[in-house]
Amino acid sequence: MSTRRFVVACFAAVLVLSGPVLGADEPRPLTVFAAASMTNALEEIAGHHEAAGRGALRLVFASSGVLARQIANGAPADLFVSANERWMDWLVERGAVDGAPVALVGNRLVLIEPVAAARRLALDAELPARLAGGRLAMGDPAHVPAGIYARQALETLGLWQRLEASAILLPNVRAALLLVERGEAAAGIVYASDAAIGRRVRVAATFPAGSHAPIVYPAAVVADGQVAAARRLLAFLREPEAQAVFRRHGFGTD
Repeated sequence: MSTRRFVVACFAAVLVLSGPVLGADEPRPLTVFAAASMTNALEEIAGHHEAAGRGALRLVFASSGVLARQIANGAPADLFVSANERWMDWLVERGAVDGAPVALVGNRLVLIEPVAAARRLALDAELPARLAGGRLAMGDPAHVPAGIYARQALETLGLWQRLEASAILLPNVRAALLLVERGEAAAGIVYASDAAIGRRVRVAATFPAGSHAPIVYPAAVVADGQVAAARRLLAFLREPEAQAVFRRHGFGTD
């Protein structure tokens, strides 16, 4: 599949994740809109939630910006977990959430490369030369939190202007991970939690914490959703069992 077709497929996935249309008399399952980087962790936690007799969850994953705009437009969501505070603040300003958002977990930003790469990359002035014409996969900094953090970090390190032309800007961070795994990009910038599940990538370097804004995942109850049930779910996500799952998947839970 070409890179163009791959990106189109990623956008299409957002549409199919919404699931089947429910009948007018059918109760809507508790629905979580969450950043794509939380896919594996939240899928595991959802299993624990159901096993504990608290009911099945409907999980929708995409870029935080895409999900925030869908919520603002009336999408049927009950809880929103963003990969940055910017998109959560955007919803707060529009009165779309009930109560103050809470910081759920944190993360780190890393540079990855294919495990088959002969030479390990580094975050130094020679990085553009080491890429040797290869592409750099990252989230689109126009709306994807991982891309926003990535551009901030590259600008801080004095590398953005030299790497911008080689960057492939993608609709979410998991798309960047997949391109590097498939060898269609020489490097990528993703979260540490994404790199932890990549079978064909390795971490070349971790960006200094001071090179970008702190990576915080705020969570909030959606005002037009099932507020009481969503509050219980948010409390569940903050319990030790769920927090242990987040840590196991590479998220920080200070």
